[in-house]
Amino acid sequence: MTAGSSQTAAAVAARRRQTQEKLARIEKAISQLRRERGRLTVRGIAERADVSSTFLYENAEARTIVRQAVAASKSRHDRLTEDKHEQIEASWRERALNAEAALTRTQQTVFAQRQQIGELMGQLRDAEQMVPGESVQALTTENTTLKRRVQQLAREHRSLQERLEGARSNNRFAEKRIADLEVQLLELQQKP
Repeated sequence: MTAGSSQTAAAVAARRRQTQEKLARIEKAISQLRRERGRLTVRGIAERADVSSTFLYENAEARTIVRQAVAASKSRHDRLTEDKHEQIEASWRERALNAEAALTRTQQTVFAQRQQIGELMGQLRDAEQMVPGESVQALTTENTTLKRRVQQLAREHRSLQERLEGARSNNRFAEKRIADLEVQLLELQQKP
């Protein structure tokens, strides 16, 4: 082997070692960026690995490593986005089901109330048909009179309650006074 060919072989070997070192730094940079949850871009990987962007584009092995890392990052990002989307969708789905159940309950309540209103309106119409217009006025007047009478009776009842309470109090006082007088009478009878 000649000196020129051995130098060339040495230069090629050195170039291969440098390429392997750069590839190792690239893989290490990609791992670091993944751990840090950084964005995987050609420029970011090149800066972290301390290699040129040109090397990443020109070297087929480096280009493959970067392309796979970026694709994996996008698919992981897509999965995370999809998971988040599914969680949000599940939340909205649950809200929709709850709203639908509440709407059903509300519609049932409204239907029941409408039925009750209809029945009451029917009863009102029946009552109006049974009672002529003049009788309605008479019933209203009588109702007002009865209300006043009830109020008057309530006042009288309160007055009687107060009088009863006073009478009971007087009765207790009289019983106590009688008991005191009986004691005095006994004392006087026992004295010679």
